[in-house]
Amino acid sequence: MANTGALDEALERLHASGPERLGRLSNHAPMAVEALTTRGHDHAVHRWLDLYESKLESFPARREPVTEAGWRAALGDPGRAADWIDHFTRETAEHPWRELLARWWPRLLPGIYGGSTHPLIRVGHAVRTLNEQGETAPRLAELAHGLGYWAARHRPVTGLVPVPGAVDAAGALDAVPPVADPSGGFPARLAQVARIPGWAADTTDPDQALARLAELVRAATHRYATHGHGNATMLVHAATAPNAILRALPALPRSLWVPSLHAAWTASAAVTAMYAPDDPMSYRAPGRITAEEVFDRAHAHGDEHVIKFADTALDVGSEQALAAALRAIELSEPMT
Repeated sequence: MANTGALDEALERLHASGPERLGRLSNHAPMAVEALTTRGHDHAVHRWLDLYESKLESFPARREPVTEAGWRAALGDPGRAADWIDHFTRETAEHPWRELLARWWPRLLPGIYGGSTHPLIRVGHAVRTLNEQGETAPRLAELAHGLGYWAARHRPVTGLVPVPGAVDAAGALDAVPPVADPSGGFPARLAQVARIPGWAADTTDPDQALARLAELVRAATHRYATHGHGNATMLVHAATAPNAILRALPALPRSLWVPSLHAAWTASAAVTAMYAPDDPMSYRAPGRITAEEVFDRAHAHGDEHVIKFADTALDVGSEQALAAALRAIELSEPMT
């Protein structure tokens, strides 16, 4: 059971900081501390934050309030991040958080690519704690920060052409065509994504959508064990982004589950297209190691992406998922 007091203290400490630094790099701390406390490492949260503190920037300046009548004009404007966070802070005070999430989810879902999917992932962590541990003021504030960041970095991708894929998620990920020029950063690569397999496009039943979303998270997590060397940091998002959506589904109306699956697939496929290597590598089975020991190693390593990916791997729980988490530890630079 998570020490929710430790999480609340950490979130209160973090909410004086902005969602990004250097104008483009996401603040991963709220996501990482939520994973640490959920996995029983609440004792280490403030020490981890002390090490991460140099990556935090002050809360950004405000420009003008976001209103219900004018929110569309502010959508996707990263310079309005503080205005958006203020808006959702007011909204969480006035409405039940599940009602708020259900109203904004379909508005924000098309723009999950903004911020390299980090705003979505931050919301997924916030929703997990609210769902499983209950409401407190810092947790509601964290949802407001996550939704505000998502709205500010909202970036849709349109015009994707479906290509032949496979009957299962693993095969469909294997069939994703790579981008032509993988030399640029996330925005430059994303602009090149034009074709993805049409996996799960025929899904219309919410329960089937739930099952297929879990299948996608499992397949993307497994694939990291053999393909993570393409980009140790960015390829974790092929699994953690759809898992953020999977974590949010219990709080959402069933009518939103099918479009959530489709959005999760396009995001996972896009990340795969942008960063997957030309050839896979073999992976070593973890042997006699428990899930808890794998997460202990991720925590000791300290990198925020390693921690979040290990958290997703534990959700999957299979031997190959644990191997993928260990592979992320091997490939990534530790926090010092």
